[in-house]
Amino acid sequence: MGHQSAENEGRTADLDGLRALAHPLRVQIIEALSTYGEQTASGLAERLGESSGATSYHLRQLEKHGYVREVTDRGTGRERWWERVPGPIHLGSAELDETEAGRAASRVIMREWLHHREAGLRDVIERGHDVLAPQWREALALQSASVHVTAEQLEKLNNDIVGLIVDFAREHRGQRVPGSRPVHLQYYAFPVLDGEEIVDDTSASAEPRTTTEDSTPESKG
Repeated sequence: MGHQSAENEGRTADLDGLRALAHPLRVQIIEALSTYGEQTASGLAERLGESSGATSYHLRQLEKHGYVREVTDRGTGRERWWERVPGPIHLGSAELDETEAGRAASRVIMREWLHHREAGLRDVIERGHDVLAPQWREALALQSASVHVTAEQLEKLNNDIVGLIVDFAREHRGQRVPGSRPVHLQYYAFPVLDGEEIVDDTSASAEPRTTTEDSTPESKG
C-alpha cells in the first residue's frame, strides 16, 4: 500500500529529466502509454507513424529517467512490453522555473502535450456524435467560463479541482472493467495575458463596480 501511495504522488522532474522528456516523440509515447496502456515498441511505432527503431530508442531513454518501465511478466526477449510509470509528472520546481533551460524544456513538453490533447478534443467535437454511444455522449462535458477574480481565488479553485481530478485518477488508474474505455480529463484555468489587473486604490471614493460571470453552459454530446 505504501508503495502504491508513493507511486500515486508521482515525481518532480529535475533539469535532466525535463530535457529527457522535451522531445515531441517522447511526449507522444508517454501520452500513448497513459491513454492505451501497455504497448510494445512496434505497436507504438504503428500507432504513432514512426519506425520501431525510433520508438525503441526513445523508450530506453524514457526508462533511464524513470518515466516508463518494462512489463516484466509479459512478452518475450524479442518483444518487450512497456508501461508508463504510474503517477503524475510534475514539470520542474520553483528553482527550475528560474532558469531559462528549465523554462525552455517545460515549454517544449507543454506545447506537445497540448497539441495532442487539443487534437483529441477536436476529434470529439467533429466525430463524437457519430461514433459514441448515447451513454458516452451524455457522460462527456465541455464547459468554460470567464470570471474576474484574484490570484488567491484562482489558486483555491485550482487546488480544489486539481485535487478532485488527482483523486479520481488515483481511484481508477489501471481499471479495466466491462464498460470502461480510455478517457481524457482536461482542466485549464489561467489569467488572460492582455487583461489588466485592478490596482488597489484605497483612496478612491467611487464604489467598486460589480461584475457578472460570463459563462457558457455545459455542453453535452
